[in-house]
Amino acid sequence: MSRLQVYVQGVGVWSPRLADFAALRGVLRGQDMAPPPARPPASRLPANERRRAPESVLLAIEVADQAVAMSGLDASTLACVFASSHGDQSITDYMCAVLATAPAELSPTRFHNSVHNAPAGYWTIATGCHAPSNAVCAQQASFGAGLLEAAILAVADARPVLLVCSDTAGSGPLADVTGCVAPFACALVLAPQPGACTLGRLDLHLCPASIADASSASPLPADWMASSPSASALPLLALLAQGTGRCRLMAAAALGMEVQLEKCA
Repeated sequence: MSRLQVYVQGVGVWSPRLADFAALRGVLRGQDMAPPPARPPASRLPANERRRAPESVLLAIEVADQAVAMSGLDASTLACVFASSHGDQSITDYMCAVLATAPAELSPTRFHNSVHNAPAGYWTIATGCHAPSNAVCAQQASFGAGLLEAAILAVADARPVLLVCSDTAGSGPLADVTGCVAPFACALVLAPQPGACTLGRLDLHLCPASIADASSASPLPADWMASSPSASALPLLALLAQGTGRCRLMAAAALGMEVQLEKCA
């Protein structure tokens, strides 16, 4: 594949250690940053929706709102790609337990929130967005697959695209299977052309690879990236915070993606 180029207009990030992209920059500068509240604020949602929404939705909405605010673009006009390796593991654990013991007691609301595109639905309703939306899952490579999908859409349709990648912590027996011990979410606004808020240009190039080839080189603690499959975005997020550099992501189990970040003049 020839090199694919897109421009980063906005970034969002949330984890139990990072409230936003500014906090990530502070950590990389050696500053002690205060941890965020226990629940992502997700202030874009109306109060009643925010109280009822599961953690998976709050994570996605919070980082999406951060990235769009940084970009200065209108959320209602942005096509969006939502990626997740495991969806809402707490709800999946609940559904499996109830179906095994008392199927008739399954909550319709929790079932509604279990589907992989639930965060996309909450986001598009909250923002009044009628642009195309998509949900992507590629297990450990979900962030890279989502980045590739969003970049291709941005270039092919000549429009900005919002990418959101998030995972909740494992729950019940699923925790042993997924190894996901902490929530993590991030978002990027990608555009085919530079703009007033451009942070840099991403040059993406696909190459044969395996999961073992994915870049683990990052100035951030190794356990941060190991805590969640969505945190595989951290090497790229660190590059964006620092302004330049290169990393390798996975776009599928046997497909790598070299990412070069260049500053824009």
